[in-house]
Amino acid sequence: MKLLNIVGARPNFMKIAPIIHALNNYNRSAKRPIDHLLVHTGQHYDEKMSKLFFDDLNIPKPDIDLEVGSGSHAEQTAEIMKRFEKICLNECPTHILVVGDVNSTIACALVASKLGIKVIHVEAGLRSFDRTMPEEINRILTDAISDILFITEDSAEKNLLREGVPNEKIFFVGNVMIDTLLRHRESAKSSLILNQLGLKNGSYASDYGVLTLHRPSNVDEKGNFENILYALLEVSRKLPIIFPVHPRTRKKIEEFGFTKYLIQEPKVKGDKTGICSIEPLGYLDFLSLMSEARVVLTDSGGIQEETTILGVPCITLRSNTERPVTVTDGTNIVAGIEKENIIKKSLSVLNSNKRDIPKTPPFWDGRAAERIVGILSSFE
Repeated sequence: MKLLNIVGARPNFMKIAPIIHALNNYNRSAKRPIDHLLVHTGQHYDEKMSKLFFDDLNIPKPDIDLEVGSGSHAEQTAEIMKRFEKICLNECPTHILVVGDVNSTIACALVASKLGIKVIHVEAGLRSFDRTMPEEINRILTDAISDILFITEDSAEKNLLREGVPNEKIFFVGNVMIDTLLRHRESAKSSLILNQLGLKNGSYASDYGVLTLHRPSNVDEKGNFENILYALLEVSRKLPIIFPVHPRTRKKIEEFGFTKYLIQEPKVKGDKTGICSIEPLGYLDFLSLMSEARVVLTDSGGIQEETTILGVPCITLRSNTERPVTVTDGTNIVAGIEKENIIKKSLSVLNSNKRDIPKTPPFWDGRAAERIVGILSSFE
């Protein structure tokens, strides 16, 4: 087996890191090691942020960097395909491994499939049933051409079987995102981010919320974005909301004139309330910030999973989720983007003195990557 592991965007880093660690551990004693390379398409590339994530997660420097950069969905997907095809022809892999649902995932899967290279999809079978989401299209198409599908929850298996994927291709291994969280949870406690933001005095952490927003349907649509900010301003009267702003989201804030809704200060002082915008954070700093939060408000799928394990209430600013186990077993509440509902769901969490103890979904135990590598070794 010769394997190319593909990353393209920051969420991919958290998913690929434990797989690389598990491959390296396996190879130390294996009679037939699995030859593997790391390919970074550069779909999202910010030198500062990439370095932070690679350093925090102890990921080796990519063996190959395609340096594709940003563009429309069509431009980016096409450019990845053109550059990745050359890599496949030069390296002659037997398999490629893609994670998640970004443009790099489907672009590299298409190239490999047409060249007769087997495709492995980690985090397969998740469905929001909303085809206006570009990620939903990427998920459906990648699963349709994958040879080995690793799933994180029961709903994924049902979705794949419904779509005609043979049962023998599907493997329930757990969640590699949670492998990364459990591996680094203790290290994150050493982060100084709460002190730096004025959120911690000695061992006591203030009440605060955390916000992330990046989905085009939320931040590219001026009306939707403003509606969400109006709602969150109301919520922020109860406690400050810390908003690490994605670079793309920052551009939209400036374009729409929404800086008036945000507090542009590096520290939350005294009893200050409001939405406090800060620069993007590395993995360990963000994990520390999220772990101590009273509530997390987000449109990210991965954060729905992480808050489930952390036991932190999560308000999802979307009308659906492709990760239903975070609702049934976890801490996730799907609130949509209507102002009244966001306020109602958020205040319900903040006004409650009771915090439900979430269940741990099956196989979300920090060993998903180990299971993946064990299965891959049996295919050699």
